[in-house]
Amino acid sequence: MKKRSGSFRSNAKLARATWGELSKNAIHSLKNLTEEHGLLVAAGDLQLLEGRWYVTHAGLLRMSERRRCCGIRTLVERHLSDPACGRWVFKAIVYKTSGSKGFVGYGDADPSNVSSMVHGAEMRVAETRAVNRALRKAYGIGLCSVEELGYFSSPAAPSGGKGTAASSANGNGSHNGQPRLRDRLCLLIRQHNLDPNLVKAYAAHFCGTQTVKEASRELVESFIAHLAASAKEDRDGLVCKLNSFAQPAEEVKP
Repeated sequence: MKKRSGSFRSNAKLARATWGELSKNAIHSLKNLTEEHGLLVAAGDLQLLEGRWYVTHAGLLRMSERRRCCGIRTLVERHLSDPACGRWVFKAIVYKTSGSKGFVGYGDADPSNVSSMVHGAEMRVAETRAVNRALRKAYGIGLCSVEELGYFSSPAAPSGGKGTAASSANGNGSHNGQPRLRDRLCLLIRQHNLDPNLVKAYAAHFCGTQTVKEASRELVESFIAHLAASAKEDRDGLVCKLNSFAQPAEEVKP
């Protein structure tokens, strides 16, 4: 218990440094996640989006390994899948012990609920979502996983066409219950260890505005997709591009 208490303090400290001040509910949930499941912020096991904790695929796999999970089996549900349309449904079974009957989870993916940058990889996304759901069921994790959100997909336009200024005129408002664009951008910055100030400068340049806040939601969406693809395909090239937006140091006159 003493070790878990120390882990919670480390978790809380890093969480505040990463996402700012946390609500009492967020702190209470983080303590339970640390003490009951050993999930660590530093290991990338958890993400905080719009004040809510989400577990990651990597975090679920690490937890299952610590608890000596016996095995995971995945199957394509062919009668529910439509490869021609890019729709896949998977069934995952998690066996906690050799004699376990297994815990079942299903995952689906198609072009409408995955990021445009992973179109063509819907089968892998569906399998990951199925495994996550089976693992959460097997080990009593009540949190949704990040990979199940599908929030990188383009959200449908709200009824009425225009939406609110907070959700459509800028990139910071929530949209149809989806995590904010700002959270998605911060997640990319953390995942690829990018300089946030340089990313902001690059985003403004990409959108053709003085600041990111002045850009439309559509432009910010396009930038996030571009940044994610660049980081995945050529991170070194992306870093060089970001460095070109660094402000030169002022000369100190004698």
